[in-house]
Amino acid sequence: MGLLAVYGVPHASSALYYGLHNLQHRGQEGAGMVTFTEDGKCHRHRGLGLVDSIFSHAEIEALPGNIGMATVRYANISAATLDNVQPLCFRHHSGDFVVAGDGSLVNARQVEEDLEKDGLIFQTALDSELLAYLIKKKGDEDRIDNLIHALQIIDGGFNFMIMTKNRIYACRDSHGIKPLALGRLGDGYVISSESCAFEIMGAKFERDIEPGEILCIDNKGLRSNRFSDVKKYNMCAMEYIYLARPDSDIDGCNVHAYRKEAGRRLYRECPVEADIVVGVPESSLSAAMGYSEESGIPYEMGLVKHKYMGRTFILPEQSLREMGVKLKLSPVHSIVKGKRVVLVDDSIVRGTTSLKIVRLLREAGATEVHVRIASPMMKYTCHYGVDTSTPEELLCSNRTLEEARDAIGADSLGYLSPESCTASTFGCAEPCMACFTGKYPTKLYEE
Repeated sequence: MGLLAVYGVPHASSALYYGLHNLQHRGQEGAGMVTFTEDGKCHRHRGLGLVDSIFSHAEIEALPGNIGMATVRYANISAATLDNVQPLCFRHHSGDFVVAGDGSLVNARQVEEDLEKDGLIFQTALDSELLAYLIKKKGDEDRIDNLIHALQIIDGGFNFMIMTKNRIYACRDSHGIKPLALGRLGDGYVISSESCAFEIMGAKFERDIEPGEILCIDNKGLRSNRFSDVKKYNMCAMEYIYLARPDSDIDGCNVHAYRKEAGRRLYRECPVEADIVVGVPESSLSAAMGYSEESGIPYEMGLVKHKYMGRTFILPEQSLREMGVKLKLSPVHSIVKGKRVVLVDDSIVRGTTSLKIVRLLREAGATEVHVRIASPMMKYTCHYGVDTSTPEELLCSNRTLEEARDAIGADSLGYLSPESCTASTFGCAEPCMACFTGKYPTKLYEE
């Protein structure tokens, strides 16, 4: 999921529209936008598909106001229906409010069952709806106390944004598993899942929202509260490895710099004799550059990405992901023919994409294909919102390195160590690597 909000920004919907384009990589299934006017009237538009296909000029103009919130939707466990496209709007006698969230709660089922026992009925499969009910369940007049109470009940890796007609709250889980950043735009503010959205909006990065923090933005400026005494920087490693854009800075670490360092360390741990280094576009190119620089093996553009094809990893169905590989990538025959190729990729989840890319390179004339992965072996399920599938579907959950190599048809296969994965953040974070190591930063509840 990609979250974006603006406060005190004229023509908020236009600013959000441009910002969403720079968050499109975080979700291709749908997008939504909500604004408030000064009289408290809520305006919303949402749809399934890419940002450009959902928002026309007329639809943007129909969303007035200087405060707003928008999202792009990522395909995970909840169904691909319009009901599950955020932000969600709620009506209440104390005033209408809007909620949007990224990530996943590990105790969602237990909390939902408790609320259902109180007679509540859920309309979506989203954690945002659950949070909205928790906020209003306490019933106190002090909104920040209600929000703190609600956030202390839930657990997991998450970001939430709550918007009223004159205020925005931005909340980040106490382990810092999901990224959330604050920017300044003129006299107003921007909150975004990634700092890469600020540039296109004309905003300047101010700081990251801290783990366990509730940042409130209203006509009094910025106010910070905490809902947890725990404060860790366990940023999801997959944000650095794959999900985030290379021009984003997360918890003080630039994503491109992280990936390049991971590529350098990957060569030191998994060297091989070859003629060229080829990165899998787009998220692996930085790691491939690092591998090339450290090894002295020339970096070449051996694969070309179709500009108008999205990210196959976040497509909702495996059959679509498989068909998407050939639509997504084309080998450059004259570059790879007769060459020993080091193929650098950011990660292997199910292995189907790697298998097809290795075949593409062989069909294009590569004499050898040595696969190097700029992350550790993925063996465990993510419980914080990244669609890494069940352990049975993961390539490396029950395979040795040699069995995994054989499954993707490579001449050799090497992975980055967990230690180097952590070291590549230059000390900015102790990333959550639960999908690689099985060590989860939060308690896990019965599913």
